[in-house]
Amino acid sequence: MRVSPSPPTGDAAAGFARHSRLLFLLLLAPALLWLIGLIVLPHVELGVLSLRARVAPRVYEPSLAQYRTFFEEPLYWHTFVRTAGMSLLATSLTLLLAFPVAWTIAKIARGRARSALFMLCLVPFWVSETVRTLGWMILLRESGVIPALLVRLGITNVPIELLYRDATLLVGLVYTSLLFMVVPLISALDSLDDSLIEAAYDLGGNGWSILRQIIIPHAAPGITAGCIVVFMLTLGNYLTPTLLGGKNSLWFTEQIYTQFITRFNWEQGAAFGFLLLVLSTAIVWMGLKLAGQRFGEVMQRT
Repeated sequence: MRVSPSPPTGDAAAGFARHSRLLFLLLLAPALLWLIGLIVLPHVELGVLSLRARVAPRVYEPSLAQYRTFFEEPLYWHTFVRTAGMSLLATSLTLLLAFPVAWTIAKIARGRARSALFMLCLVPFWVSETVRTLGWMILLRESGVIPALLVRLGITNVPIELLYRDATLLVGLVYTSLLFMVVPLISALDSLDDSLIEAAYDLGGNGWSILRQIIIPHAAPGITAGCIVVFMLTLGNYLTPTLLGGKNSLWFTEQIYTQFITRFNWEQGAAFGFLLLVLSTAIVWMGLKLAGQRFGEVMQRT
């Protein structure tokens, strides 16, 4: 007859609980150090820098002058609003493109075909963003592949410059963010029971009603997670807008770079960075409220 061990009691139970908490803290320590050292402290320093003004060499005083400069200078405000609008548009286009791709991989493709389709989405991300963006520049510049092809097809008489346009900028932003939308969508759609869709068709539902009432509500956490990741990556992107949009791309991260690196005005750059952080936080919060999702549930899909 096997006797099951009795649970620890008294001092033994208290010691076991202390050891469990200690082990939990040790396992959590690297994540906490990373979070505090690389995220919390830099943002605190960013806020402090943005709230001071230089009155003499190495002499500073509390000031809101940087924020007044932002609101009083039309170029800064226009660039800020444009960056937010273009980021929202790029996120929407990425979702529209990624949803049928994710649906095909999760629900239609099987076996090797599914793996091959996912690999096709993954392969471009084996190289850096710089290489991918330079590839678009080679394709779209006036002496590039696509303008030459348009001339050969008789669509244009001479090669045209396709770079440094808003449409080109959107293509680059969508391309660099696509995988980050596809992955959470696949995760969400994989858990959708096919019998629910079959039952909806049997009950007289059409494709649009099934999409609106079954598929989208079920995939809502994946949609929200993908949109949050893509929006934040797009909003903070510097390389793609600079290379594909040129110096006139009017992207807010370029303004931040100019203040920090070109003008050595760290206080103004910190204010711009803090404003960008506030913008991203506000839009993510509004997106979660509109979607009726909780942040913890959404992050489980990423």
